[in-house]
Amino acid sequence: MESDSSTSYLKSQVGGNHYKDCRIQPIEYIVGNELGWCEGNIVKYITRHNKKGKGKEDVLKVIHYAQMLLELEYSQEGSGD
Repeated sequence: MESDSSTSYLKSQVGGNHYKDCRIQPIEYIVGNELGWCEGNIVKYITRHNKKGKGKEDVLKVIHYAQMLLELEYSQEGSGD
């Protein structure tokens, strides 16, 4: 995905401006790096945690998605330390 500031979907945002004001919007990073659902949500929530007024809740969501990722992708591996 090219980072083109004239892309129409990046110029507007429903429900605030907590992504619109980012130098690189989460959607650009997520799609550009072909991240999966859990990884994408981690990027999304950590990007907005200090901007949307739900700081602790968003950090807890990051932790939850990371735990899901560990279970879904790495549960068959050993203890993994």
